[in-house]
Amino acid sequence: MIYSTLQGDTWDGIAFKLYGDETLMSLLINANPAHAATVLFSGGVLLAVPERPAETAADLPPWRREG
Repeated sequence: MIYSTLQGDTWDGIAFKLYGDETLMSLLINANPAHAATVLFSGGVLLAVPERPAETAADLPPWRREG
């Protein structure tokens, strides 16, 4: 998937829009090393968007883990 940035987008904001979790911004940064130093994006920058990794029980908080 490709995401076209909007003026003022940030890594954490893009991660929240796409994954619902801003902590996954490192996934986006690693997939787009040419833009890793960017803090605020201008509009129209094309970013590669990797699939969200599957959650494992170890990734979940204790109260969400099954038995």
